[in-house]
Amino acid sequence: MLEKLLSLDVELFIFLNSLGSATYDAMWLFITKQSNWIPLFLLLLYVIFKKLGAKQTLYLLLVVAVLVTFTDQMTNVFKNGFQRLRPCNNPEINSFIRVVQVRNSFSFFSGHASNSMAVATLIYFTLRSHFKYFGLLFLWPLIFAYSRIYLGLHYPIDIVTGYLFGFVFGFLIFKVYKIAQQRYFPLPSKYL
Repeated sequence: MLEKLLSLDVELFIFLNSLGSATYDAMWLFITKQSNWIPLFLLLLYVIFKKLGAKQTLYLLLVVAVLVTFTDQMTNVFKNGFQRLRPCNNPEINSFIRVVQVRNSFSFFSGHASNSMAVATLIYFTLRSHFKYFGLLFLWPLIFAYSRIYLGLHYPIDIVTGYLFGFVFGFLIFKVYKIAQQRYFPLPSKYL
């Protein structure tokens, strides 16, 4: 069963990866780089500040830092535990797939997917009552993580597992954050 699932994963990766072309490589290299998302992060920071105030924004940033540290370190634990070769390093397929970027670390599961989904989940649940279409925030982890398949760095299961891990822990940290917020640093009435 596991072998069949992994085989389907590789087939789906090959299909998705083959959709790329040299014309779009630069765009996907730009998308995959975390620092290129700084304008989005600054916009989110501004929105959070406007909706929650300075003190709550600082608390939330601290929670985000803890969440990213946790998901990032857990991703490394899983990668080193499973030691699944990235597609770009897999000798069974790397001669005929599109390899746009190479990394020497392991593949399972995607840190890009887990970190971006965890942060998006935390921020979404924190601010969803303030915005009608705030669910569009989840386009960020979707596009960000797909870039890893396009570039030849992750299989679809790496991405989906990263999404699930990030969502679960983003939601759990949100729940802890809300309890701590109610007990130790409640929102002033003007922000409710």
